[in-house]
Amino acid sequence: MRRESLKDPIRERRQFVWRAVVAALIVFALYAGVLSRLVDLQVLQHARYAGMAHDNRVHIVALPPPRGLIYDRHGVLLAENVPSYSLDVTPEQVPDMDATLQALKKVVALSDDDIRRFKSEVRGKWPFKSITLRFNLTPEEVARFAVQRYRFPGVDIEARLRRYYPFGGVMVDAVGYVGRIDLKELKSVDAQNYEGTSHFGKTGIERYYESRLHGKVGYDQIEVNAKGRQIRVLSHHPPVPGEDLVLSLDAGLQQATVNAMKGREGAAVAIDPRNGGVLALVSSPSYDPNWFVDGISSARYKSLRNNSRRPLFNRALAGQYPPGSTIKPFMALAGLQNGIVTPDQQVYAGPYWQIPGDPAQRKYRDWKYGGHGLTDVAKAITESADTYFYQLAFHLGIDKMHSFLTQFRLGQPTDIDTMGSRSGLLPSPQWKRRTRGHVWYPGNTVVAGIGQGFMLTTPLQLASATATLSMRGEGFRPRLLRAARDPLSGAIAAAPSTALAPVKLRSSAYWNSVITGMTQVTQKRDGTAWRVFQGFPYVVGGKTGTAQVTSQRYSDEADESKIPYKLRDNGLFIAFAPADHPLIAVAVVVEHGGGGSRSAAPVAREMIDYYLAHNTLRKKGRLVLKANVPHDLHLQLTQSPSGGVAARPQVNTHGTH
Repeated sequence: MRRESLKDPIRERRQFVWRAVVAALIVFALYAGVLSRLVDLQVLQHARYAGMAHDNRVHIVALPPPRGLIYDRHGVLLAENVPSYSLDVTPEQVPDMDATLQALKKVVALSDDDIRRFKSEVRGKWPFKSITLRFNLTPEEVARFAVQRYRFPGVDIEARLRRYYPFGGVMVDAVGYVGRIDLKELKSVDAQNYEGTSHFGKTGIERYYESRLHGKVGYDQIEVNAKGRQIRVLSHHPPVPGEDLVLSLDAGLQQATVNAMKGREGAAVAIDPRNGGVLALVSSPSYDPNWFVDGISSARYKSLRNNSRRPLFNRALAGQYPPGSTIKPFMALAGLQNGIVTPDQQVYAGPYWQIPGDPAQRKYRDWKYGGHGLTDVAKAITESADTYFYQLAFHLGIDKMHSFLTQFRLGQPTDIDTMGSRSGLLPSPQWKRRTRGHVWYPGNTVVAGIGQGFMLTTPLQLASATATLSMRGEGFRPRLLRAARDPLSGAIAAAPSTALAPVKLRSSAYWNSVITGMTQVTQKRDGTAWRVFQGFPYVVGGKTGTAQVTSQRYSDEADESKIPYKLRDNGLFIAFAPADHPLIAVAVVVEHGGGGSRSAAPVAREMIDYYLAHNTLRKKGRLVLKANVPHDLHLQLTQSPSGGVAARPQVNTHGTH
């Protein structure tokens, strides 16, 4: 019997060879894959990965530029940069953010508002970007954190410059303030230029001239180790500081105006009528802008917002008030220009006046019980004769009135170089039909003649119109910027004045008549502000005003203390001085102050007294400014306490504009 073997050597050999070939192919494929990957990494993508490796070793650190400083016309610092320390966090380097924040509370003072703002910023930024958790750390907090720095990876103390306003609330209505930049603001600018910048202008000059004050960002290239620690600086590209701005404001006059207001609600504006430079811009009451720089607390902001006296409201720019009798000099000019009256013509101004043919026979009463008798233009202004201007307005008509007053930019934007100014309201029949759905009545024209009814003006508009009147029709756009200093060259450039279309009258005698009446307001015994300016060393042209804030009537003999405060009349006063060559024009509004001669005129007197006493000298019997605003402006630079450059304007006393 023949045995058969179960083993098949030929088949096994063939199978072995096949497996060896497959294994060799697999090994070859793997080696080919590795080789191709090496070629891809080392040759094809060499530049990319070399750059990534370089970026891991070299970091770009943004260097925010120092913000430009702001000065008044005499070189007094209004906004400066002071050294401070902040607590910055880089989110991607923090293992447990919530635990880190809780631990940090035991080292530095962190409010719920700080943490809420920080978390909001974390959601809107890249995790590798550092975010400020707390600004303005105290030296004690810096020392405590430095000792425990090892416990907080991704958290560091950063030295930076912090905006500071040495005058507090005195200057906030003009200068404004900066606050922490938000995403909306970041989208409105070049984000790359704002890399590392934490603050942005929010109001006033700080906001209007943000691009000039900010400057240009710089950067450092730094080499770091594997743990992200800095080894050395490879290159340094310094930032370009923002421009230093010199304003037309007089800090002393601003402070004197605030003191004269005595905390009462209202506003006051002073303008140099020769060029439109704003000398003072005050809204009362006010608030400290330093509260907003690093983020105001919710409780404090709520107290400001809910304050019935509205300290956050800029009355000087946005407050809209009936001008009352301060409109009468302009109405007189309108009547003269349109031939309704002549300078010497006398009109009977009795205790009341009635519209001819009025079936209701309504009596428009004068403030003076027995009236003023025969009255010409100058007397009507001096004694503020209501019944004279009732007649003048009626015969002039609303269309001619509107057309003439528009030339003084009433009811129009002032285009001042700051934020938040309003246009007031110069009513017309078209306006009433469009907004109220009613026709214009003759009675609307009559009350508009004494600055009541629908007419509204801002204190800035009144001051600007008064400046134009004092210069006999020559007006300038109100402006706050006086000069700017280039941070690189140090060159000082004066800001040019912008002349407005002049108000031209048929005869210069019309100006003389009205200005005479305004001068007699303060110089003549029958003038409504004579008592306030009695013995004053300067000749002032002025006009008092009283504007009702409610239609509810109170007897003229009523004790004002018995009238609810919010229902008392607003007091107004406009003025310019010296009357023959004006150097300052002012407008004052005191809310619920009663008569303008009692509440607003004393404020204007103190403003004019301070400015002329501190800024003028007598030369050949005539007042001239010690520091005029001419075509040539020179600044003497001195070092400021914070390391910035203070500007001391020194200019000649020649020229007018």
